[in-house]
Amino acid sequence: MKTANTLHKQLPRHIDRAPALTTRFPGRPALAASMWLGDHALRLIGPRYNAFMWVVTHARPATLYWFSQLRAERAASHAGRRVPAYQAFLRDGVATETVELGSRTVPTTDKASYVQRYPVAARCRDGVLPTSGVTIDESSGSSGTPFNWVRLERERRVTHLFIAHFARYCFGAGPFITINAFSMGAWATGVNMAVALERNSVVKSTGPDVDKIFRTLELFGTSQPYLICGYPPFLKHLIDHAQTTGFPLGDYRLMGLVGGEGMSEGLRDYLTPTFQPVYSGYGATDIEIGLAGETPLSVAIRRLARDDEDVRRALFGDDPRLPMLFQYNPLQHHISVSDAGELIFTINRLDVLAPRIAYNIHDEGGILRYDEALERLGALGVDLNGLTDATRPVRFPFVWVHGRKDSTVSVMGANLYPEDVEQALYAAPDLAALTHSFCLSLSERADGGVRPCFAFEVTAEITPAIQAAFEEHIIAGVHALNADFREALIEHPASATPLIQLYPLGTGPFAADAGRIKQTRLVR
Repeated sequence: MKTANTLHKQLPRHIDRAPALTTRFPGRPALAASMWLGDHALRLIGPRYNAFMWVVTHARPATLYWFSQLRAERAASHAGRRVPAYQAFLRDGVATETVELGSRTVPTTDKASYVQRYPVAARCRDGVLPTSGVTIDESSGSSGTPFNWVRLERERRVTHLFIAHFARYCFGAGPFITINAFSMGAWATGVNMAVALERNSVVKSTGPDVDKIFRTLELFGTSQPYLICGYPPFLKHLIDHAQTTGFPLGDYRLMGLVGGEGMSEGLRDYLTPTFQPVYSGYGATDIEIGLAGETPLSVAIRRLARDDEDVRRALFGDDPRLPMLFQYNPLQHHISVSDAGELIFTINRLDVLAPRIAYNIHDEGGILRYDEALERLGALGVDLNGLTDATRPVRFPFVWVHGRKDSTVSVMGANLYPEDVEQALYAAPDLAALTHSFCLSLSERADGGVRPCFAFEVTAEITPAIQAAFEEHIIAGVHALNADFREALIEHPASATPLIQLYPLGTGPFAADAGRIKQTRLVR
């Protein structure tokens, strides 16, 4: 690996600001002008969404990706000259993986190697945290420790614009009423979703309060559609609560926008009779909440991959899991993939208060250009452009996400994932209807051995019949999905057979979920 000092010297000394067309790369004024247009394109064409979409749908995918690389390289150069913490990071030679940003090789950053090493102000441009115009977001703490992130009003506006355009593309121009059921407070998603979707619709932010949502639906009636935003399990909880209380949710025209965690196609199937359509957004408080989003095309591809193993392998490799699949704007974010198969993000804009360069949030996944997906599916006789009703799908690149690398339980060489359990659960709709949450852990036996444990928080009385149904369907479902687990069961059935535990609401490992904004999926 190259030393930090060498890397710092290699970073080109581009002009650090781009307020006018005179900004340039040394000797390349045309490139400088195009960079400036990339920075300001969304702001310049703001409401002219159709014009912007015409540009990106006609641009060659390879050109978009090339331009993304150049902008990421420029962002790294900018941080290397303007951000004290990043300068120190390069100078200190912190041992991390490296990735290519354009023509440069740069070290990756993450919470341990960068964020926890340097104070907040040092990670800001010029080492200054402004005294106004700054919002502090707090991450959910699902990794164990909440972190704080600072953002300027200007960079939040870019995120709001992306979310608004994404929602308009997926759900139409309205009119509809948006009910924002994301958790409100210091977290990045709740408030920002409300502000972003005010561009498209009337918005009420209820937070995850079922009774407030039902009262809102009753007040405004069934004459217009509603877009309900929240975490995927919450939309399921909304359906289940309506069935329990007799609320006529089926009388309303509902659409769903979810995020914050993964969603299996089984859960989408569970939600679809009530919410049509349902799309998910992808983001991370570490970077930005508007990193990528599902589109009609990406959902069609994912569902095809679920049903056709050849398609899944052609697109995502030999990993047996079915990842989430999104499309992202390469002008705003550059995504690389590390040797370990983790997604590395660079915010390409220069108007970011605390730049993130080659930042690793430790999500496993990969990227695929539109033309590459077209070629791979074409080799299998699948017409990518014919998978949806859209006359011209957005040709943004795809990013697929398996989830956090450490969100696994490993027994006898088999890695078990929350996605396996979720898919097995929703393959049995009667059991899914009884389930409020679930989690994975390892259970230690008296002899010191361990076996996997799948715990379920259920809303019904726990009877021997329900216990037996969970044991039968969940183990069989994971067995069908996970080849390593099948092999482990053959070789070591006593150690590999999962222990199925059922708990009443708010008890056992689920007692701590009451104070969390996301459900816990892995208990250490």
